[in-house]
Amino acid sequence: MPKERDHKTNAMRVLDAAGTPYEARFFECPEALSGTEVARLLGLDQDRVFKTLVTQGKSGEHYVFMIPVACELDLKKAAAAVGEKAVAMVKSRDLLPLTGYVHGGCSPIAMLKQFPTVIDETADLYERIAFSGGRIGCQVEMAPGDLGRVVEPLSRADLTVV
Repeated sequence: MPKERDHKTNAMRVLDAAGTPYEARFFECPEALSGTEVARLLGLDQDRVFKTLVTQGKSGEHYVFMIPVACELDLKKAAAAVGEKAVAMVKSRDLLPLTGYVHGGCSPIAMLKQFPTVIDETADLYERIAFSGGRIGCQVEMAPGDLGRVVEPLSRADLTVV
């Protein structure tokens, strides 16, 4: 059995360095699953499992949005939340060189460059939320209020399609 240290992702190392409490949840997964499948596999309420989406604004700036896995990002609301005229999703093939993460394993923590991040306001309804821990097959569970200690700037907004 590998040591716990071998399982640590960069996101977990950042959380450890900041003294931020979290729980890492690992699961066997040969390829990226949908967020709802991950929630089901871990026995978590899908409303408190968040996906990390990377976008590019009309200005060329990049932004990260975190929304519940069963929801869709409302691009107009997302653009308004960051003061852009429009935002578009970054293509999967561009994710790794931009963030250091692959599709299905993208964490808002420890990206190659920290981009402005907005989390859906529903995160505050829960004592703990889960999101990618920085690799496929790893989720981090923590208090949403603690996320701002390691992801700056972090703001909240209504981001989902109604």
